[in-house]
Amino acid sequence: MKLATIHNTDSTSAAVIVDATDGARAIALPATDVGTLLGDPNWRSVAEQADAVEGQPLDDVRLACPSLTPSKVVCVGLNYRSHILEMGRDLPTHPTLFAKFASNLIGPCDDVLLPPNSTEVDWEAELAIVIGSPVRRASREEAVAAIAGYTILNDVSMRDWQWRTTQWLQGKAFDASTPVGPYLVTADEVDPDQTGAPALDIRCDVNGETMQQANTGDLLFTPADAVAYVSQFTSLAPGDIIATGTPGGVGASRDPKRFLQQADVLTTEIEGLGRQVNGCIATSDDT
Repeated sequence: MKLATIHNTDSTSAAVIVDATDGARAIALPATDVGTLLGDPNWRSVAEQADAVEGQPLDDVRLACPSLTPSKVVCVGLNYRSHILEMGRDLPTHPTLFAKFASNLIGPCDDVLLPPNSTEVDWEAELAIVIGSPVRRASREEAVAAIAGYTILNDVSMRDWQWRTTQWLQGKAFDASTPVGPYLVTADEVDPDQTGAPALDIRCDVNGETMQQANTGDLLFTPADAVAYVSQFTSLAPGDIIATGTPGGVGASRDPKRFLQQADVLTTEIEGLGRQVNGCIATSDDT
């Protein structure tokens, strides 16, 4: 099942995406976004009972970030073996974590805003987990059960801010910098064997040139590992997001280094989860 958040004239709503004879359609659901929908323990039944007749062509709707106001956005850094090695670091024994905020998140086709006070804006394609039920101090099995589904996230990072200290928050939490979506694809489709570790091809292009290409099977800490670990110190709620880290190929590791510029087009895709296409727009001091 594919769920999405769609823009209406003056509001948003959760939607289920279904195939029809005239193409994919988005059927609005009684929730403002997917995150809110997941707060209903019967969310799956609500989506399954949606009437396809009421849908609108998917090509006619604008998609938003699936979970608009998550209580938590937790990100795992240095989690692909390839990326850890390219950054010249040892394999960690515990996940390296940082946070984002709801104001950082944008939709899968929204513009990434390049801030005037950073000249080193980098791409980081990531598999993201969306939590579907409350979870606290979870076992690995409980963590798997708490995953509603998966989506795409690009952890666009301002490296000149990130490396100012050993804490990364300031380089990871710029407003309107983090595309999420297009869909939440439910875990039963992405991970039918309930391993908590789906192996999916992941790719990031800039202006059509492939910068990152890997498989999520290279993750050091799997999605289930991440949910279980984070839940040991903080409760997770429906709609919360955990980003699982990025593979090798980021701009900061290149020689010479390469960063996003005005009018660049950032394309991020993961097998089975869809594609994001985001323009990059330079902003002024008053934006």
